[in-house]
Amino acid sequence: MPIQISQAVHKLNSNIIFSVNKEEEEEEEMKGSRGNIKSRVVKIDSEKSWEFFITQANKQSCPIVVHFSAAWCMPSVAMNSLFEELALSYQDILFLLVDVDELKKIARKMEVKAMPTFFMMKNGALVDKLVGANPGEIRKRINGFVQPIPLQA
Repeated sequence: MPIQISQAVHKLNSNIIFSVNKEEEEEEEMKGSRGNIKSRVVKIDSEKSWEFFITQANKQSCPIVVHFSAAWCMPSVAMNSLFEELALSYQDILFLLVDVDELKKIARKMEVKAMPTFFMMKNGALVDKLVGANPGEIRKRINGFVQPIPLQA
């Protein structure tokens, strides 16, 4: 039985945990207010995982939003919390995070030239692309991606 994308994401998300740095973690434990925060964004860590998630999403006609990022790019890093928020808001979309320095081959293949770059994909095709850290525009584009405007007859 093939693995369903929601199962794969759930399984992967149960293993993807963002934790605060060690000092903050110890401080939070003393307060007892917060442990780890689970993410709905799947961090792609290899070409194999990229192919897996793209293939599974395409098989299930699941829309995909990809954030091509780099740790050294402050605008890209600044968009991470928004990307997390969007992933929680749009449960029917698969949100992928690709570090261009870790996965150069994928970045080249997708012709990513600047960070951050956001791709919106459906059925294996690029539907929209946004370059730059523009929170209002990425929200607008993802909303339009999910709820396309009907063509006038």
